[in-house]
Amino acid sequence: MIRIASETETAELARLINEAFIVEAFFKIGDRTDVNEIAALMDAGGEFLVEDEVLPDGRHELVGCIYVHCEDERAYFGMLSIAPAKQRQGLGRRLIDAAEARGRGRGCRFMDLHLVDLREDLPDYYRRLGYEEQGSLPFPDEERTTLPCRFIVMSKRL
Repeated sequence: MIRIASETETAELARLINEAFIVEAFFKIGDRTDVNEIAALMDAGGEFLVEDEVLPDGRHELVGCIYVHCEDERAYFGMLSIAPAKQRQGLGRRLIDAAEARGRGRGCRFMDLHLVDLREDLPDYYRRLGYEEQGSLPFPDEERTTLPCRFIVMSKRL
């Protein structure tokens, strides 16, 4: 079941996101995020939608998350993260659907996302979900990359 993460889950969110974004290690220096960034995003009105799995001992473990921020008629999602052992099972699509529903529920007419242009596998995936390229933006942390890169801006009408 997808739910909204609480502010007490910042460490677990950071762990999951960093684990999922290890695929960017070929150009990114250091972790993708940390608890301070996640807390700041939450404090600024953003939410993390999460799905957790119940373990045999009854504990819950986060297996997927997506960051969503709604402002006026535009929503944004990012940090889509799936635990490596749970990838390619449809969880990412379910989280994107939930993020889009969250945006629609808040009166947003568009959903935006930013992709690093070095992740050549991602634009086609998002195109299949109805997203279209709208342009590009500079990568904000150039000092933390080993290769030049930019963000591809994609958007979808909700």
